[in-house]
Amino acid sequence: MSRSAHPAGPRHADVLPEGHYTAPAADLNALDPRVWARTVARGADGVVSVGGISVKELAEEFGSPAYILDEDDFRARCRAWRQAFGAGADVFYAGKAFLSRAVVRWLTEEGLNLDVCSGGELVTALAAGMPAERIALHGNNKSVDEITRAVEAGVGRIVLDSFQEIVRVAHIAERLGKRQRVQIRVTVGVEAHTHEFIATAHEDQKFGIALAGGQAAEAVRRVLKLDGLELIGIHSHIGSQIFDMAGFEVSARRVVQLLAEVRDEHGVELPEIDLGGGLGIAYTSEDDPREPHEIAKALGDIVGRECEAAGLAVPRLSVEPGRAIVGPTAFTLYEVGTVKELTGLRTYVSVDGGMSDNIRTALYDADYTVALVSRSSDAEPMLSRVVGKHCESGDIVVRDAFLPADLAPGDLLAVPATGAYCRSMASNYNHALRPPVVAVKNGEARVIVRRETEEDLLRLDVG
Repeated sequence: MSRSAHPAGPRHADVLPEGHYTAPAADLNALDPRVWARTVARGADGVVSVGGISVKELAEEFGSPAYILDEDDFRARCRAWRQAFGAGADVFYAGKAFLSRAVVRWLTEEGLNLDVCSGGELVTALAAGMPAERIALHGNNKSVDEITRAVEAGVGRIVLDSFQEIVRVAHIAERLGKRQRVQIRVTVGVEAHTHEFIATAHEDQKFGIALAGGQAAEAVRRVLKLDGLELIGIHSHIGSQIFDMAGFEVSARRVVQLLAEVRDEHGVELPEIDLGGGLGIAYTSEDDPREPHEIAKALGDIVGRECEAAGLAVPRLSVEPGRAIVGPTAFTLYEVGTVKELTGLRTYVSVDGGMSDNIRTALYDADYTVALVSRSSDAEPMLSRVVGKHCESGDIVVRDAFLPADLAPGDLLAVPATGAYCRSMASNYNHALRPPVVAVKNGEARVIVRRETEEDLLRLDVG
């Protein structure tokens, strides 16, 4: 008889096999530019700065934990994606990665569009002045209220995710006297090489309408019959944190095949395809992400080649980078509270945050880099596990890292590449207060999302 899993899950604290973790860097004070935001540097005094401001100053003014975002880096990445794809394509920033009114204003100024997947994200976008025609609404279970608000606002596209939603959006659009532009999200049966919970193009998951069995073709038939809908294209998203372009090649081929079937059956060439986002970033020095110009060329070549083979005009291409833009632009600043050496095992370094400000390690087994940033150190490296202050043994920020052996309470640590899915997935677990987001640029820092207060917690608790 097979043994069943323990209900508490795997024993994360088990000692890893020898050689499983990466060996310590030759210089623990070095900062890999692939992982850190562009203006991050360690000064002659050993203190790390970003945007010309030291982390000590930031911690003194804004406290810790705090998300520190390099605005120049964010804007530069927006421009790189916009320039790479050019005027013949659309770049939609995936707002789920991190969204605030300041970010929306930056996107608007840098010429990017915005993809939202909830009423809250939509209202934030509109409140910050993003033109509605540059917004796309996603989601597998959009409410009537969310759809109504989007149609009333005049969003540029709604991505349809089910047969029921086709009817729902059409009914709302007709009731409001509008013809809503839509795309159909299809699942193309591609296995992206990523974590199960962020792979989104295989059939056995909640998103989209499957190509298999002719379901996507049937969705096209139904949309084309409805006066309230204008079908502008097909949408495909194969997953997240992907480095290999092979999955996009298969996805594009299958989407173009569907476009050819639509032409042959209905005499209509749909003008757009959206290949989604999901391109990976460097969380550690082991990661090697592609640059936007490389991605743009690869996707353009793939789509062009497939369309030529199918005898189709090349449709307008859309992509949806979120993590690839905001992820590398921020780090989380922590203060060390307790350093606990387990003889013969490792040293546990407890910081003043944890899974409430970064759930990704616990949720996805995500890997991160961490560095001592309030000073430099020539001490020997010690195998460490950076953990949070929450009442969970799985409350791990960085599973395995080498930190200086003289690390002590009061030191400041920074975990880079936390701009995406950290603040947006943050929680009040153990009634923790969610950290602020502080934007830094040219020697100036300002709060763009303030730290929560105890009054905020009690205001929601109506007793």
